[in-house]
Amino acid sequence: MYRFSNTVIGVLNLLTLLASIPIIGTALWKARSSTTCENFLQTPLLVVGFIILLVSLAGFIGACFHVAWALWVYLVVMIFLIATLMGLTLFGLVVTSQGGGVEVPGRVYKEYRLGDYHPWLRERVRDPEYWNSIRSCILSSKTCTDIESWTTLDYFQRDMSSVQSGCCKPPTACTYEAGVVEGGGDCYRWNNGVEMLCYECDACKAGVLEEIRLDWRKLSVVNILVLVLLIAVYSAGCCAFHNTRHAAYPYHPSDENRMTKVRPRWDYYWWRWWHEKKEQLY
Repeated sequence: MYRFSNTVIGVLNLLTLLASIPIIGTALWKARSSTTCENFLQTPLLVVGFIILLVSLAGFIGACFHVAWALWVYLVVMIFLIATLMGLTLFGLVVTSQGGGVEVPGRVYKEYRLGDYHPWLRERVRDPEYWNSIRSCILSSKTCTDIESWTTLDYFQRDMSSVQSGCCKPPTACTYEAGVVEGGGDCYRWNNGVEMLCYECDACKAGVLEEIRLDWRKLSVVNILVLVLLIAVYSAGCCAFHNTRHAAYPYHPSDENRMTKVRPRWDYYWWRWWHEKKEQLY
């Protein structure tokens, strides 16, 4: 059991140590390739990746080299990591429970309404400074360029992303005839200018939130799987910590009766002789 639990915790931590490298790399890549440059996911992913890297390193050293203090630090940090990841997962499930697109009659794509999303998310995109950074990223990604050449028939037959649906065109309900605008508030915010379009529309903000919502839901599923793995690793770590302490202090007076029932280790008789001499002196 001693070698088995330490081997298991060593192997598991080596795997999580190696797994943290692509996690960190994915977060950095997503930050560069994301349409909205949104850091809702990138920042937590980076933090979790670095924590897993450091915790796995401590657990690997402690289990393989029988370093009790490293395992103790590993277990303490691991319990906080499990609690943090559990809280982050529950928070993500709550704030992404609302939202989703609305079917548009005769169209393949959906349209999105800002009021359908969680208040915490709405407040984020309503912050002018924060929204300006997202708007700049959408412009630099040239998301709307992909549908500039669409014909009227394409709008009836082809699908588009949530960001394209909200930011690159006016809402379908809007009508523009003889200089008269009819429809909701977003109809008045629409502008044909390449750098204007519907970037200030509530529909655009809703489209961004829909993209974040879908990504966050996927991350929550991954978090649940990681939680199960971390709990299993933590359980094996507790066994490894107990075994490492027992290896450092192999014999205890309370173990004497138990040790006589099994084949003693080579240094047991020396330890017993030293312990009896010590009792005679004191």
